Amino acid sequence: APPVPVRHHRLGRRLLYGSWHRFRRPRVQGCTGPVDVVHATGGAIPPAGAAALVVTIHDLAPLHAPDWFTSRGVRLMSRAFDLARAEADMILVPSEATAAECRSRGIGDDRLRVVPWGVTPVAVDDATRAEVRARYDLPSEFALWVGTAEPRKNLDTLVTAAGRMESSLPLVLVGPHGWNLDLDALLEATRADVRHVGEVPGRDLAALYDLATVFVYPSLLEGFGMPVLEAMAQGTAVVTSAGTATAEVGGEAALLVQPTDADAIAAGLDRLIADTDLRRSLEQAGRARAAVMTWERTAAATVGAYADAIS
Repeated sequence: APPVPVRHHRLGRRLLYGSWHRFRRPRVQGCTGPVDVVHATGGAIPPAGAAALVVTIHDLAPLHAPDWFTSRGVRLMSRAFDLARAEADMILVPSEATAAECRSRGIGDDRLRVVPWGVTPVAVDDATRAEVRARYDLPSEFALWVGTAEPRKNLDTLVTAAGRMESSLPLVLVGPHGWNLDLDALLEATRADVRHVGEVPGRDLAALYDLATVFVYPSLLEGFGMPVLEAMAQGTAVVTSAGTATAEVGGEAALLVQPTDADAIAAGLDRLIADTDLRRSLEQAGRARAAVMTWERTAAATVGAYADAIS
């Protein structure tokens, strides 16, 4: 339960978002009373009235590659960006990559704040590891991927890479079916050992990160790449995409590969499997990097942005 009072508008989410974006009403204050800041965190942009408007833009993928998304999602996010650009007093982004996208589309640095996300490591004991390994029938060693199955996650290239690995390491995919990608057909067409376990509870997810030999995340475009940080926090070596926000998150604690090159992904995975010293080094570096990327730091930067917005 959130440690602050929560109020819900009488309109359902879809009607509320539509009214905000089309008519710029109703105002948030009709539900909350007077506020200093209205913070739009998830894509829909409410009118702020007399309050300062702060908007979080996670990424601009729907504008960059609309074919990756549903038509409704593209309409929602395109309108949201236009409203943010026109009305926001402050725009928060989780990475320099997203900040650069915003600058290229007309948002000045005076309104941009890079506020990276945080992570809290989860302690996993031996009993939990054994339970989770048995629950999902996991092999002794495996590569792990976590996310929603959608085009920008680049699963077709990752599955191809799994079939080209010299080590033949099984690949376990965790997360829900999304949109514009037939994951079942993709897996049926491969001869590689790739299995999809679907959505899992949070405690199981921490154990899956912990149990994985290596975590792989060759996404084509991210605003941040939370699974990369989660994997590092659990002490798992990471292979992720060069030239994207996930490279920012991983820094020198991750092995970076060209995400559109299945052979490069396969080679990166094989390298970490064969080179135990490198893998252990990345595990330690990942834990150290995750340790400084805390939610407390995120919260402090967010509060600072609020203060700037109302000053």
